[in-house]
Amino acid sequence: MEKQYSDLKLGERGAWISIGAYIVLSLLKLIIGYMANSEALLADGLNNSTDIIASIAVLVGLRISQKPPDQDHPYGHWRAETVASMIASFIMMAVGLQVLYKAGQSVLDFKAQAPDATAAWTALFCAGVIYLVYRYNRNLAQKINSQAVMAAAKDNLSDAWVSIGTAIGIIGSQFGFPWLDPVTAIIVGFMICKTAWDIFREASHNLTDGFAPEELDELQGSIKSVSGVENVNNIKARSHGNNILVDVVIQVQPELNVIESHRITERIEEKLEKEHGIANVHVHVEPKQEHRTI
Repeated sequence: MEKQYSDLKLGERGAWISIGAYIVLSLLKLIIGYMANSEALLADGLNNSTDIIASIAVLVGLRISQKPPDQDHPYGHWRAETVASMIASFIMMAVGLQVLYKAGQSVLDFKAQAPDATAAWTALFCAGVIYLVYRYNRNLAQKINSQAVMAAAKDNLSDAWVSIGTAIGIIGSQFGFPWLDPVTAIIVGFMICKTAWDIFREASHNLTDGFAPEELDELQGSIKSVSGVENVNNIKARSHGNNILVDVVIQVQPELNVIESHRITERIEEKLEKEHGIANVHVHVEPKQEHRTI
């Protein structure tokens, strides 16, 4: 359990890096966008400003998840991390719809604008920086199995695409293709919405105790291979933040005493923790029923 708490503490680092990066990049884009007369870069800067809020939501979720169990939360506060992921998906969806709306307006107005080329270089530089932040957060999320940090990483990646799309639109306007700006913005808007939907779907699936059947089958196979387990009557699992809770009913030989049966449950717990990193396992033991023919 201590490892899970230390992982959450490590996850805060990714959230802080995202917040710091977004503050610097949003200020840079807003300043250069204003000086270069680039509406696209200004919009991208405002987009990063909203990402600061999403990253703060992730940070708050990670902080709450570290609170120990109490009278109202006997299982702990792990799911605050999943709730934070869902909040981040809502913010991303709002940003994506805003990008689509503004892009639609640009298509209808279709005003050719050619901002200074500095705006394009700024957008490309910011895309590179936020992509590095994405790589860091993605690797960190995989290491500590954090849904919230992974949601932040996906947000980082979508923002990198937004900045690339902004650069393409600005460069296109330099060569007499002003339509590239709104078309690229529409594509980027759909990408942001798709990322937000993926995060929301995963978070809602976990909050409703959903669990992949193939992963459940893999856990059942591991339990069946434990010496002394005659059969697995029932198995259930659910995600609880960066933890997985497993409830399993096994059958053992009826002549075993309590101590011998308990040793089998300990072997199951050790195997699941070693092979699958699961430390929360509840094992119910039943005697194997012998079917006799008359």
